[in-house]
Amino acid sequence: MTDEPLRPGCAVPSGRLSRLSGFGRLAGGIAGGMLAEGARRIASGERPRMGDLILTPANAKRMADRLSHLRGAAMKLGQMISMDAGDLLPPELATILASLRNQGQTMPPAQLDRLLIAEWGPDWRGKLAKFDANPIAAASIGQVHRAELADGRRLAIKVQYPGVRESIDADVDNVATLLRVSNLLPRELDLKPLLAEAKRQLADEADYAREADAMRRYATRLDGDPRYAVPRPIEALTTTRILAMDYLDGAPIEGLATAPQATRDAAMTALIDLCLRELFEFGEMQTDPNFANYRWQADSGRIVLLDFGATRRVPPDTADAYRRLIAAGLARDRDTIRDVAVETGFLGAAAVRAHRAAVDRIIAAIDDAMARPGPFDFGDRAFVPVVREEAKALAADRATWHVPHVETLFVQRKISGTALLGARLKARVDVRGMAAQATGRPVDM
Repeated sequence: MTDEPLRPGCAVPSGRLSRLSGFGRLAGGIAGGMLAEGARRIASGERPRMGDLILTPANAKRMADRLSHLRGAAMKLGQMISMDAGDLLPPELATILASLRNQGQTMPPAQLDRLLIAEWGPDWRGKLAKFDANPIAAASIGQVHRAELADGRRLAIKVQYPGVRESIDADVDNVATLLRVSNLLPRELDLKPLLAEAKRQLADEADYAREADAMRRYATRLDGDPRYAVPRPIEALTTTRILAMDYLDGAPIEGLATAPQATRDAAMTALIDLCLRELFEFGEMQTDPNFANYRWQADSGRIVLLDFGATRRVPPDTADAYRRLIAAGLARDRDTIRDVAVETGFLGAAAVRAHRAAVDRIIAAIDDAMARPGPFDFGDRAFVPVVREEAKALAADRATWHVPHVETLFVQRKISGTALLGARLKARVDVRGMAAQATGRPVDM
């Protein structure tokens, strides 16, 4: 969800033909942009490559606007590209695609009413004492409204956009085609397993009854822990397309950036502890790192956990891979870190063979940063330019690219997103001590 001002109501294309035509208009707009940009560059004496013509800021804006209009899996994938592949894109394109995270368009009232009638029946207003037709948040799959029961219980009602579930497969395939023709990905890279898993994951996220079950499990596990607050779903009002839950007050967690250091440290310690428990204790993880999935209650000091649609099981072998990596990191055994990373698919064997020295320098830079005395300072990004510079050779050698195991990708996405929030808050956390405790390993200083 987003705290940015919501854009005016715009009907969500729900039929296959209307969504396909949306992609057609996107492709047509990109083609027109290519012709104009190609003519401009040729006139100036350049010989542009096809990828350069496609990946222009103007075409990226066309893509962002169209995916925002389509919503659903199309917009979700655009958001994921902007968050997870942003470092591989030119800065102008990454900035424009990142705008998808804040482009909250809402359904017009008539379309919302039709959806509520379909899920709750024609007398749906009788189920609630109050319902605010103006949404308080909007995202890729649904929008959220405030409501109230007759007994005064405050609710948040998440309503799914029409046609989202039915369009997932086609949307994923269409976005994948756009990535291919844009030359962002090598043609030799086998995306089939990843695309299949993306479709399954998005289908799970579009099942609000499934999300409600995950929300209950997290509420039970964290009950009594004063660091967290988890809303409870309202079973009588929840369907596969509507999720009714307690409304919990909270401010954007990024607002903690101006809080005292101790407050920031405590919040990030709680989030890292939760991540470790998900990985090694729960065997289940909420894998969406979007900052909007966390809210901060200044009065209670609690973190409100929201949006459990991306919750998925962590297989034992995936948890074991992370346990072995952590053990090698705690022992500062850089050779084992590299070997385990290859063995478990974090790194591609071909990339390590071709760029062994660069890989070793990346591991050394991260190891040196993590092993400094005292808590790890997420705000100290001195090692990042080193990693980015060394990674250029790997990124440029497209013949050695590989797709890690999908389970590893989802877990790593959550871990990376948590670290990104830590950097935003400039928090200081005893990460090594927490990792050692979670895995039962000694810390080698």
